[in-house]
Amino acid sequence: MSGRPLDVLEASLGERVTVRLKSGDEYVGDLAGYDQHMNLVLEDVTIPVEGEDEEEPPAEDTTIIRGDNVVSITP
Repeated sequence: MSGRPLDVLEASLGERVTVRLKSGDEYVGDLAGYDQHMNLVLEDVTIPVEGEDEEEPPAEDTTIIRGDNVVSITP
């Protein structure tokens, strides 16, 4: 896998990713799309709750995250 950010996103399409935002919130979902500004479209999104190990059912079907708010994306 290349180290270029958009190449990593391309390779992660359809895969489960964890997105951390500036606010400290995390979203875990299937990467359905992105653009050159790193705006992200996630599907079947769950929001992990600290201290809980059980997986919650999806909180949202589709979530769009503005790239300006993204701190990290972990494939």
